[in-house]
Amino acid sequence: MLLERWNKRRNHSKRDVMAKAREIRLSMGPQIVAFGGGTGLSTLLRGLKGFTRNLTAVVTVTDEGGSSGRLRQEWGVLPPGDIRNCLVALAEDDSALNRLLSFRFDRGELAGHSLGNLILLAATELAGDFRLAVEEMNNLLAIRGRVLPVTTEAVSLHGRTKENLHVKGELDISRNGMKLEQIWLEPPGATPLPDVLSVVERAEVIVLGPGSLFTSILPNLLLPAVASAIRKSPAPVVYVANLMTQPGETETFSIFDHVKWIARTTRRYPDYVLANEDQVPEAVAKRYALAGARPLYLGEEELENMRRKGINVVVGSFLALNKEKIVRHQSHNLAEAIIRITRESQERQTWKN
Repeated sequence: MLLERWNKRRNHSKRDVMAKAREIRLSMGPQIVAFGGGTGLSTLLRGLKGFTRNLTAVVTVTDEGGSSGRLRQEWGVLPPGDIRNCLVALAEDDSALNRLLSFRFDRGELAGHSLGNLILLAATELAGDFRLAVEEMNNLLAIRGRVLPVTTEAVSLHGRTKENLHVKGELDISRNGMKLEQIWLEPPGATPLPDVLSVVERAEVIVLGPGSLFTSILPNLLLPAVASAIRKSPAPVVYVANLMTQPGETETFSIFDHVKWIARTTRRYPDYVLANEDQVPEAVAKRYALAGARPLYLGEEELENMRRKGINVVVGSFLALNKEKIVRHQSHNLAEAIIRITRESQERQTWKN
């Protein structure tokens, strides 16, 4: 009995030492800022949280669909869905928490709402401020990193097509992405959170995506102060290319077409582009094709075009399939590639100094 107790105490002690060592390693990790929204950003965060605690997710606030859209219309709150997904992704144990916060009601007046969205709504009502509510959730969930809305002002997406048609709102933008000539936010002059600019200033790497080009990535960059901060930053800017095109939004786009829109918005080409080389299984590709989506791979011509622009292209095994055979990024491989870029950048800075 005494030996058994001693072994238990020893095992607990070992676990405590390992946990402390992990916390020290994570606390010494690089300062990473990731911009985006939707499932793409949360997938990336799940991988990055294994390498650093110094991680900030900056999330777009233009979502108008589903539960977030309803809460925005009925309560005037900023859309909580993408922020909830990022908070869950950065939590210490995201599996149990994800089941709880992602629970979606299926009947009554709450039908379609997720519990996490309603908790963020309640926190906003109690705090009287969406930013404070998100900060409270950051602390409550003891997440590895931090989640910030890019702005707390109510903004919406607007665009103009090549046929001079004015389109408004996330849904119309996504339907007309291939035809867009111009995209902007209204009302004009919206300001980002000061904390967003601060983390960009301190960043050792800035990550854009993965996510929908016009509705997850660009809305963050359309705030002039954010675009300016990224443009001036000495940190490497990394664009994570999508795995698939999106029907209506980027159906005919190449990876370089995505990159050109980012450069047009920030007036800076990314320093790195991460692109997948794994083949999407034929049966999965056929199913996506029926919806108007196709896999995104780098062609030789666009690869050369990007190199001429000074872009470093990293091709890797970034494809994963979930249980429903939905295409997702392989979060660990993606995070490893970003950490490698960060370390190489740090080594170059050390040599310069």
